[in-house]
Amino acid sequence: MSQVDRNQPLGTPTWIDLPVVDVDAAKAFYGAVFGWSFAEAALGTTCLLRGLPVAGLRHGATGGWDVHLATDDCDGTAKRVVAAGGTLVDPPHDIADLGRAAFALDPAGGRFGLWQGRAFPGCRVVNEPDALVRNDLVTARPEVARAFYATVFDFTLDGNEDLPGFDFTFLRRPDGHEVGGVLGEPGAAATVWVTTIEVADTDATVARAVAAGGTSSTVDDTPYGRSATLTDPFGTELSVIARY
Repeated sequence: MSQVDRNQPLGTPTWIDLPVVDVDAAKAFYGAVFGWSFAEAALGTTCLLRGLPVAGLRHGATGGWDVHLATDDCDGTAKRVVAAGGTLVDPPHDIADLGRAAFALDPAGGRFGLWQGRAFPGCRVVNEPDALVRNDLVTARPEVARAFYATVFDFTLDGNEDLPGFDFTFLRRPDGHEVGGVLGEPGAAATVWVTTIEVADTDATVARAVAAGGTSSTVDDTPYGRSATLTDPFGTELSVIARY
């Protein structure tokens, strides 16, 4: 178990949430797939694992899972985003006493949030079954994306020898901790952050998702675990992996 009780270091994926047109239907699907319970809060509907927040649902146009990157200074990081060629689509603002937030686009078009936690640090459980385990940016413009995130969040960049033939770069904090990666995909139609949830059994998770009205890709064995891509009833994709 990995429980989070304080704000994460700069650039760490610290919260994920999903805008959906039908929150009740989303609760039914994700509750069936991951066993989450739900509570209403200032951020919208909070998804709970063992009573602790692991994700959020909010009413809005379906556009995929949003990742929010940690910062101790939302306004200062927002300025760095603009200086590095990004665009603010929602400037820094307070959300009750929970924290200060913003939304931005990187120069390749990838959407991400910033989160400066106050009363709420973000995901309280990570890196265990039915909780967030990683986020990766998929883009046709990896050089632009790598330069941007390294500049804004002080990431270092490392190649990946485990995936020969793929243009994949690890994103690491200055302390060496891996927080995600950038996957260069020439045919990618858009730049998107892909969210991955850890699961105990990928095949069983896929079966629950299909029974609840979703669909799935084939299940693949990778160097890191058994993985699949789920598509919920609203057309939103989410990756799952049972790590080795």
